[in-house]
Amino acid sequence: MNADHIRNFCIIAHIDHGKSTLADRLLQETQTVAERNMQEQLLDSMDLERERGVTIKASAVRMNYKAQDGGDYVLNLIDTPGHVDFSYEVSRALQACEGALLVVDASQGVEAQTLANLYLALEQNLELIPIINKIDLPAARPDDIAKELEDLLGIPASDMLRISAKSGIGVRDVLEAVVKRVPPPKGQPTTPLRALVFDSHYDSYKGVIAYMRVVDGRVDARQDLRLIATGTKFEPVEIGVFNPAMKPAATLEAGEVGYVATGLKTVQECRVGDTITLAVNGADTALPGYTQVKPMVFAGFYPTDNDDYANLRDALDKLQLNDASLSFEPETSQALNFGFRVGFLGLFHMEIIQERLEREYDLDILATAPSVEYEVVKTNGEEITVDSPAQLPDDNVISEIREPWMKIQVYAPKEYIGPIMDMVIKKRGRYVTTEYLDQARVVLHYRIPLSEVIVDFFDKLKSITKGYASLDYQFDGYEAGNLVKLDVLVNNEPVDALALIVHKDNAYTMGQKLVSKLKDLIPRQQFVVPIQAAAGNKIISRANVSALRKDVLAKCYGGDISRKRKLLEKQKKGKRRMKMVGSVEVPQEAFMAILRLGDE
Repeated sequence: MNADHIRNFCIIAHIDHGKSTLADRLLQETQTVAERNMQEQLLDSMDLERERGVTIKASAVRMNYKAQDGGDYVLNLIDTPGHVDFSYEVSRALQACEGALLVVDASQGVEAQTLANLYLALEQNLELIPIINKIDLPAARPDDIAKELEDLLGIPASDMLRISAKSGIGVRDVLEAVVKRVPPPKGQPTTPLRALVFDSHYDSYKGVIAYMRVVDGRVDARQDLRLIATGTKFEPVEIGVFNPAMKPAATLEAGEVGYVATGLKTVQECRVGDTITLAVNGADTALPGYTQVKPMVFAGFYPTDNDDYANLRDALDKLQLNDASLSFEPETSQALNFGFRVGFLGLFHMEIIQERLEREYDLDILATAPSVEYEVVKTNGEEITVDSPAQLPDDNVISEIREPWMKIQVYAPKEYIGPIMDMVIKKRGRYVTTEYLDQARVVLHYRIPLSEVIVDFFDKLKSITKGYASLDYQFDGYEAGNLVKLDVLVNNEPVDALALIVHKDNAYTMGQKLVSKLKDLIPRQQFVVPIQAAAGNKIISRANVSALRKDVLAKCYGGDISRKRKLLEKQKKGKRRMKMVGSVEVPQEAFMAILRLGDE
């Protein structure tokens, strides 16, 4: 295939700015999908993606297009995930392209993910085509948005395409712009094979299917291949292109986008960002940018019914086949019995996995409050990492605890600067700088601990700005902090699943709030149940859940006080004995109370 007639491009946008709808119209305009097979958000194959309006799994599609200049072109659209948690996958998908369509909502303007993905595209030196979408909305402000983009990109407003992906206005202009403005691929067809893996999924018949962009050389189904980073060798089961269904092909040449069925049994052996080459006489150097994705947020997943433990493990195994960034290991809790400590890229990733487990595998799951990974330096100089408060060693052997910090950018109308600053300062954030996007909108830059971001930060930000603010964040590094473990004792027994690692200055108020909440949530027993919060070895807050009492004096009408006292003492002894042998069951709502601590 002539590389001059290939165009590789992707669509980048903020959530709900019309990325998937534009992809649908491009597929229809190029007649890649027959009308009878067409459905909304065709490339979003999961129900969750359709419901939430956000692409979770990347996909690719090959379109044949006859341009106005009379030439026949192959357009490879690489669809990217649409959430900040998946920014590494987005960066690999961008590396597989030469151009990007930057879609901006004509009523919303530039938002957090617009800029975050824009910077990723600029890092890869992609040709940007700005597109103002939803121009047919009553609230559309295409001229204002064009001016905003002109100031941001330096591209004249006259060069920006104005379209409505929903109604199909201007979609052919988008295809023409891709042909004219996006440069053809520059790979070397005669050098050893190098192909970038930008995504993968698991197929029970063909093993791991790697989505790849051939950068140099050519790939043939009869040659053995090797992954450079993992060193895994395999014989291809099948190679082909996405049309949008998988269509086998004999070879793929430099510049083309397609797939290879590897026959491998786990996605860990074929990671996103790795380079495929020939097993014999292959390339020595991998394509740049590969890193192993590390989970940032951890939570305990426990089945509400202990009999479902094996089913939960099988379900996590199956999800991990399609998601290499998901990690889990068994853990036990005194309160919740057997479960798993699961690692996620972020809170959105955690929500998606939990919802998929409940929907697709019909499991009832209790998730503990999310926590982050801390670096602990012991007094003997040893360094360990802990992702659960239960793993924290005793205070007397800890020299320092380091927590992960993030760089965050908050995009909001300028009238909300005051409330945003108040909220971020309460969350231990440190101000960096303020940028004005235009006369009405600002970007506030802060550094903030990840533990403060993962719980309720985004919800609070949306509520104080009436939904106008958007947020983007990147990992910045580890920093030592004055942190302590906050234990919760119910009936003098520590409940490990309720423990938290908090800043010492916040320990007292957090302990008080948690105890007050648990007092309302833990049901009354036949005996008094004390609930205590302890920081280190010191009890900092306590509340009692009062006992259910039988009125033993009901049968005493009149008579001597000593008779009544005797009955009360007898009852008191019975309660004391019951308290020694009785156990308190902590309800599910108590574990999620931690997430709502900041609501008051």
